[in-house]
Amino acid sequence: MLRKFLTLLAASTAAAPLMAQDHGQMDHGQMDHSGHQMPAADAEPEIDHSQMDHGSVEAQPIDHEQMDHGAMGHEGPAPAPTAAIPNAETGPPNAADAIWGADAMRASREAVYDEHGNMRLFWFQGDRLEYRARSGKDGYLWDVQGYYGGDIHKFWFKSEGEGSFGEPIEDAEVQALYSRAIAPFFDLQAGVRQDLTGPERTHAAIGIQGLMPYMFEVDAAAFLSTKGDLTARIEAEYDQRLTQRLILQPRAEVNLSAQDIAELGIGSGIDNLELGLRLRYEIVPEFGPYIGVEQEWKLGGSRDFARAAGEDASVTNYVVGVRFWF
Repeated sequence: MLRKFLTLLAASTAAAPLMAQDHGQMDHGQMDHSGHQMPAADAEPEIDHSQMDHGSVEAQPIDHEQMDHGAMGHEGPAPAPTAAIPNAETGPPNAADAIWGADAMRASREAVYDEHGNMRLFWFQGDRLEYRARSGKDGYLWDVQGYYGGDIHKFWFKSEGEGSFGEPIEDAEVQALYSRAIAPFFDLQAGVRQDLTGPERTHAAIGIQGLMPYMFEVDAAAFLSTKGDLTARIEAEYDQRLTQRLILQPRAEVNLSAQDIAELGIGSGIDNLELGLRLRYEIVPEFGPYIGVEQEWKLGGSRDFARAAGEDASVTNYVVGVRFWF
């Protein structure tokens, strides 16, 4: 057995150099491999790129200036303005002048002002028309105002007064004022106030009226009478909308005087103070009935004058009224 194994091993060793020599002399270039290739299902014809003449195609530059964009169905972009366009929100007034020029914009601006900003309007409001239930005789009060004019200049008129039923009117006045806008929500007012009851007096009046931040309506004025008496009045109110129709309105009024005016029962300093709260239901924005309560105090020298005349220095009024405008 061992002799047979050694004989086979000697034979294989002698054959190895011959196999290596034959394999090195094999010419793979002469081998026909076509028999081993599988035909493709959708074989495309071969393209001989070596036969193509790439030199005959010369790249031609495209002259965009000679192209007719109108014939292509679109126009080129409009030329940008030479001046920078100001920001519409933070830019200066009349910002269009920087682009088109003041002369070109003047006629357009005047036309817009004439058609939209120079209209004359009439407005009238009954701010408080109310019945007042209180101890003693019940009373009444009116407080109305309105204007006629444009955005800047207006003729403004006001009237207010109060009294008790069955007695002469206690206080009544009318004001005729020139009003000029000095801010987007404020007017400067100056004119004449005429008292219609008691010792009649005529006053020069000057004040401001408008809308404070947080929607507080303010009306403040100083009055100088023909007798030399200097007084002032400040009114403020605020509409707190509870629903679309229900509005709660707190209101405050304070009257001041620079001196005692004995014939009018007014003492120097704070003459009187009024604080009220009214609940209004707007049937329509232009018309709304209301109920409320208002407390009045006479203070300082005015309180002494009231007590001397046998009047109460503090009065509580339960009010029912209506507010309207048109």
